[in-house]
Amino acid sequence: MWQPLAGMYRFVPGMDLLDAHRGSFGFPLEGRDDEVRDALARLTSADAWARFENALERAAEALAPHGPLPGTLRVLLVPGDPGDPHFMDEVAGLSAFGGISGYIVVTLWPHDAVLQRLEAIAAHELHHNVRYSPGGVAWNPMSVTVGEQVVAEGLADAFARDLHGDDGLSYLARGARGDRAVLERVAEGLGVTGMQNFTAWIHGDASARRFGAQPVGLPTGAGYAAGLEIADAYLAETGRTAAEAVCTPSEDVLAVALPALGL
Repeated sequence: MWQPLAGMYRFVPGMDLLDAHRGSFGFPLEGRDDEVRDALARLTSADAWARFENALERAAEALAPHGPLPGTLRVLLVPGDPGDPHFMDEVAGLSAFGGISGYIVVTLWPHDAVLQRLEAIAAHELHHNVRYSPGGVAWNPMSVTVGEQVVAEGLADAFARDLHGDDGLSYLARGARGDRAVLERVAEGLGVTGMQNFTAWIHGDASARRFGAQPVGLPTGAGYAAGLEIADAYLAETGRTAAEAVCTPSEDVLAVALPALGL
């Protein structure tokens, strides 16, 4: 199942695809078979694959004039682990990654809130894919800043919202959105480097503890919530759209947005 995604891990020598599955909340290989089959049936009933594909096509049309589309895009939709409370409750049944050109992985549990947002999830992840395709924003895992990831999440949410309304806003950030204290705390970490530090600043303390990182005093989805405020401030000040800004360097976005937000 994961083999077509093997190229996504080319920068991790010896990466085991079963570990990739488990590390992204993938369904257990034994013990919950009936629940996983029910999840697959619900995805089929919801026409999930066709909806995701159609949403990618729509998003690609919007992004094509503004950034480099990947030549080939491999997509995996996979049911998650219904026995994992962090996945099911804390992150609301969704873990998605589209930050490597040519690949998107979406691990989900098909409850109503996720199924309603399928198209928006596709748009969000394709925005990332275009941003980090060759010719877009360069990504160095050692020197990349929290600010880059915050901006990327904010622009991707704004883009998904442009296409799909409020369903475009990342659900896990619902409790942090509009909280000035969260925005100010995230702003303190914008210059932190190295993607190993992203979990706490982007996903929040609960995810940091889950993956063995140091909490920094943030609720779940904090980086997404702050990123949207930063993206919206930048777009309002410049009159651009999130599609037009898909490859805009994060430092340019922050230089405009932070003063506008009084940060």
